[in-house]
Amino acid sequence: MTKVQYVTRLENVPGLPDADRERLRAVSDRFAFRSNSYYLSLIDWNDPDDPIRKIIIPDERELGDWGRLDASEESLYTVVPGLEHKYEFTAILLVNDLCGGFCRFCFRKRLFMNDNEEVVRDVAPGLEYIREHTQLTNILLTGGDPLLLSTKRLRYIISELRKLDHVQIIRIGSKIPVFNPYRILNDPELVSLLGEYSLPHKRIYMMCHFNHPRELTDVALEAADRLAKAGVILCNQTPLLAGINDDPAVLGELLNRLSYAGIAPYYVFQMRPTLGNEPFAVPLEEAFMAFEKAKMRCSGLAKRPRLVMSHVTGKIEIIGMDDEHIYFRYHRAAQPVEKSRFIVCRRNPEAFWFDDYSEMVVDYRIENPFLGALI
Repeated sequence: MTKVQYVTRLENVPGLPDADRERLRAVSDRFAFRSNSYYLSLIDWNDPDDPIRKIIIPDERELGDWGRLDASEESLYTVVPGLEHKYEFTAILLVNDLCGGFCRFCFRKRLFMNDNEEVVRDVAPGLEYIREHTQLTNILLTGGDPLLLSTKRLRYIISELRKLDHVQIIRIGSKIPVFNPYRILNDPELVSLLGEYSLPHKRIYMMCHFNHPRELTDVALEAADRLAKAGVILCNQTPLLAGINDDPAVLGELLNRLSYAGIAPYYVFQMRPTLGNEPFAVPLEEAFMAFEKAKMRCSGLAKRPRLVMSHVTGKIEIIGMDDEHIYFRYHRAAQPVEKSRFIVCRRNPEAFWFDDYSEMVVDYRIENPFLGALI
């Protein structure tokens, strides 16, 4: 059994020069640092542009005044403590305020700050809300990382959800297969639990967060294989990140290798304009071009992800661009009236987010025969 040690202080990071530890202290004081011995071992300290280092080691540019802590205004959709209900059929249950590591580009870094009250230890109010709202077919367990909970605690939450006939899919958002695959490999009970409740007609989905091909190590793929053999459906989502995976060759390799391993590429996100995340920001139109060029390197199975923004109003997909215009569509909408809404805007090369497009050329809504109204 391989023992992984967690690290929360920069002075305990082997390979990080003393000068860097001192220089980055102010950053880690503002936005917490956390990693572990396994993930840190993936860093090539001789490469100043090492992507794994960029993912986990603080950067002085994080101190810049760019973005907001809650860039998608998730607080607007918090209906009971610890539960967000934004989309009609899906609810998010925040079950943990800790991760296997703190990605420097995390869009929920506010959860790891002092006095945060969005995550609650008592999930009973959230479970009761789900119980009462029978339109909810999909429940996403996230946080923080659910796989850092004890297997006993995770069993309680999943078993309670499985008692509800209307809950069809349980999703677990986790970077543990990336940050610490030994959490899965060392705990057969965890794999057994997930297999027990991933039923032929009601699956458990593991939403993995592989950001770079170098994270697809042998042990990470072994952990993913055990989950798959237990009946868990594996998907992957990643933001598009400057200096990490915005090179089409790198992103294309990531999508291909995920598809080879049976981990379905699901979403590629335009990174949210979250406070501290400027070092990782790619202008939206550059991101679209990188995404399209990456897909040109892929087989059909690797081409499945959508490039989307998790905007306050919904998931907005970037679907096309020409010399003058950029084309958007609501992939998921918080309000039914927005479903499948198609929007054309004049291009803005400096835009990072949907709100940066001020000139809307076409705003088209299709007739929805089920609602009997224009949406």
